Amino acid sequence: MKSIVAKPLLVKSMFKKTALVLCISQSLMACQNKEANAEVESVVNSATVEQETSTQILPFSDPTNSGGWVLNTEISDEFDGTEIDQEKWFVQGANGDYYIWKGRAPSQFAPHNVIVEDGFLKLRSQWEPDFEFANENYADGKVDAKYGSLANGDPMPITTAAIVSNKRFLNGYMEIRSKAVNASMTSAFWAIGYQSELDIYEQIGNPKIIGDIKPDQSKSTVHDWSPPAKRPTRVFHHKENLPYRVADEFHIYAAEWGEDYLNLYLDGKLLQRFTQKELGDRWVLNNPLEIWLDSEIFAWLGMPNKEELPADFEVDYMRVWQKPTPELLDRAFFGFEGPILFQENKRPLKLVPENSENNQYQKFWDIDANSANYATITKEQRITGLRSLKIAADKDATDELIKVSSPEKAVRLDKGDYRFSMRLWVDTSNSLSEFNVTVNNANGDDAGFVLAPFNLSEIDHAHKAQWITVSQDISLNAPVANDAKLTITVDPSQIKDASALFYIDDISVVKQ
Repeated sequence: MKSIVAKPLLVKSMFKKTALVLCISQSLMACQNKEANAEVESVVNSATVEQETSTQILPFSDPTNSGGWVLNTEISDEFDGTEIDQEKWFVQGANGDYYIWKGRAPSQFAPHNVIVEDGFLKLRSQWEPDFEFANENYADGKVDAKYGSLANGDPMPITTAAIVSNKRFLNGYMEIRSKAVNASMTSAFWAIGYQSELDIYEQIGNPKIIGDIKPDQSKSTVHDWSPPAKRPTRVFHHKENLPYRVADEFHIYAAEWGEDYLNLYLDGKLLQRFTQKELGDRWVLNNPLEIWLDSEIFAWLGMPNKEELPADFEVDYMRVWQKPTPELLDRAFFGFEGPILFQENKRPLKLVPENSENNQYQKFWDIDANSANYATITKEQRITGLRSLKIAADKDATDELIKVSSPEKAVRLDKGDYRFSMRLWVDTSNSLSEFNVTVNNANGDDAGFVLAPFNLSEIDHAHKAQWITVSQDISLNAPVANDAKLTITVDPSQIKDASALFYIDDISVVKQ
């Protein structure tokens, strides 16, 4: 046997004591069996047992942790035990509840098809004529089918399964070890957030029609769900032709999602890289995402046969890592990309990605009716992401203060020293002398802080019409009040000549 270099940082026995899974040397790529063979165990056991209590599991493409990854344990799952962890996962159909949809008709998600056994998650698809299908249709493009039957009324009583992470996250490394269902059913590892969708992969093990996805292919796609959110929503994608059928073997699939890039990996090897610089407005991955694992019928790839069911989409583990950040504010919200999330509250079951309504789970910037004439969230200028806050007003246009406020609880700071900063783009025509930023509660008392006015008149011509950073230091003697909100205020009387025109992006607070 050739010499083997063990990678104990990827020893899965830290989570599964009964099944030692080792991913060793890049030449071996991915482990294909649940138990490492005895010869491999004899080489690595002495090294791994000692490190079992101190070594962290790391991305397969970064076994030395050069990226500084930290496992997000609220979302990651090794699928030990005998049932799904509903603290981490929403199970479609559990207690009669469905989030967003019931599945792609004619198949329907059923909670009893979510199975955890022998250290695996199994999302089962099966033929169940006695299942009580929903008496409704689901229209998907050109396909309009009823749950449990075809459009022509012929029975198609197929149940399947889906789980959704209860928590969302902004940027990270997502990795799964899985094998697709061996039927004309999809197996998907994907994620959605505000106005966005990332399909790390869609696979189909045994399609009856060879079309958009082949049995030896993995398809990755990003969708833009901003209104009007009508198909086609795809903005970019990648198809990888594989030297194996996805239903035959376990492999490790991953996506590294950064602030302005997306890397796709297979068994630790980089397949494709996308960047915001290259994609421009097609880069829509700017808000927190939630993980979905599911199986569906894609009618355009053919219907499964009764004889090939039941069959399982099998998942060994699903892990998410993130990089620590000093940022203390919600980066997506204070970058004007989307809502701030209050994840201590449950998501509304009808919260589709294109929804821009305030509710207990998501809240947006508050701009009153008068201020909305002069303050807008726009794509005209931005330093990161797609959006920024635009302030534009003519002299004497209004006597009222222009105010833009965050929701309560958007700024949560303990006592201590901080640096407040933001990015500004000031037009050469701007004659507004200053604007203000405050953080306090509805009573306006000393429950927060008031920054010195940001003086725009001091910005020389050479630094206008480009993004600059402005900052102030803050010293808090007490925590910010729980009901405090951040407010940006423009006094129109401070417009000295014709007009005010400037943009704000990436408001930030870090500990000093």
